Amino acid sequence: MRDGGPLGGAGLALLLMAAEAGARPWPVAPGDQPRYNVVLVACDSMDGRLTFFPGNQTVDLPSINFMKRHGTVFLNAYTNSPICCPSRAAMWSGLFTHLTESWNNFKGLDPDYVTWMDLMEKHGYRAQKFGKLDFTSGHHSVSNRVEAWTRDVKFLLRQEGRPMVKLAGHRKQFRVMERDWQTTDKAVNWIKEEAVNFTQPFILYLGLNLPHPYPSPYAGENFGSSTFLTSPYWLEKVNYEAIKIPTWSSLSEMHPVDYYSSYTKNCTGEFTEEEVRNIRAFYYAMCAETDAMLGEIISALRDTGLLGKTIIIFTADHGELAMEHRQFYKMSMYEGSSHVPLLVMGPGVREQQQISNVASLVDIYPTMLDIARIPVPQNLSGYSLIPLLHEKAESKASPRGPRPSWVLSEFHGCNVNSSVYMLRTGKWKYITYSDGSSVLPQLFDLNADPDELTNVAIKFPVTVHSLDKILRSIIDYPKVSSSVQDYNKQQFISWKQSLGHNYSSVIANLRWHQDWLKDQKKYENAIDKWL
Repeated sequence: MRDGGPLGGAGLALLLMAAEAGARPWPVAPGDQPRYNVVLVACDSMDGRLTFFPGNQTVDLPSINFMKRHGTVFLNAYTNSPICCPSRAAMWSGLFTHLTESWNNFKGLDPDYVTWMDLMEKHGYRAQKFGKLDFTSGHHSVSNRVEAWTRDVKFLLRQEGRPMVKLAGHRKQFRVMERDWQTTDKAVNWIKEEAVNFTQPFILYLGLNLPHPYPSPYAGENFGSSTFLTSPYWLEKVNYEAIKIPTWSSLSEMHPVDYYSSYTKNCTGEFTEEEVRNIRAFYYAMCAETDAMLGEIISALRDTGLLGKTIIIFTADHGELAMEHRQFYKMSMYEGSSHVPLLVMGPGVREQQQISNVASLVDIYPTMLDIARIPVPQNLSGYSLIPLLHEKAESKASPRGPRPSWVLSEFHGCNVNSSVYMLRTGKWKYITYSDGSSVLPQLFDLNADPDELTNVAIKFPVTVHSLDKILRSIIDYPKVSSSVQDYNKQQFISWKQSLGHNYSSVIANLRWHQDWLKDQKKYENAIDKWL
């Protein structure tokens, strides 16, 4: 870390020469030239729309802007499941969520699953990872699990703390999320002290917690994370005048699943416009701090002469609603939650390129193997991004033929009382629930309605039918929904039995304790009826 703060816009501009030095076209044939190093920086909860116009007007993100100038930005990149563990399981496996069966934040990949990093290491890459991984089973709080397992129970309980902001530190304090900075320092030191001496190519992964909201201790067991926290240093990077105050439907007009989400996220109360603006401003400031950590990695590669020999990928596990649709957090198919950043720069990657094709996190796996010139397994859900980055004819570039014109995202966890499936193709976003008939579907024309305020499913029944047919050709979603319901019930029964006589006390004091303790018997009876 240099004195005086993280790398600024002017400092990043100096990287241009280094970016060009040593950068050569992508190898045409194996053995033509050495394989490139790869760095993947994956943050948590960044809205991908901040990486291009008009979202990029709200906050200064110099490192992301540098990657855009000297690389490629994907304008329509999505998570395959808008929650931490299932999303990361998709990214590290290359498989859709219904194939990994990572249904919630507790259930991820088996520890011995062969990831793209495992394969790259097997094929001669030096591999290192720092920070947040979160793609294997066994993580997150008991509350997280129980809330997911009981989402079909006929009760409505607040599961999160009310979203709030907190100002920390002073105008010169830029290291706010100290744990992330320490992780970034480790990655920087590894580049400067170890990677610089390698004779083999390397793959480096850096996982950041930001811009995920911080814990709120008053929210109960393991703390709900509903605090947007930053310092004045980062708030000064935010353009308050450009902050858009989202339009909300009235509570009575909300889609029933959205109402459940808003209620369990503690967002159905009154919020002033100033509160909403501040939540969004603090979130954007947290994104600016995240961007600075990315800048440290780029700077370390420059300082060691490795920048021109390294492919850099920046993305996130999912987005953040930041009070859009009367919600914070993720667990939603709305753009704020499901749209992720995806930027790539390095040798052979076209500069100043904006790609409108849809992409998703399962594409990371085959892309990594393509970069490393490792044969890509044919059973993956994802498709390599390399043909798009190089504008190759895709049918020639992949034995599987051209990549699909759609992406799939699905959600089976907490704060949503139904399995949710999203198909994004062209201008349409189609969202359906559960068995496809018991809950009304949603259809949004993102060209005409980018804020997703008008559900046009009833207006365009033929389009709904067509998109649902495509979706069912990808996934038998009523069957998957049923499997998740069975899983949830079995897991809850096992957990309940493991507690014995302590069950009533433990379940009453999870994150929903504020509501549960008002009528403990009522809620226990609702669970008994469900079982």
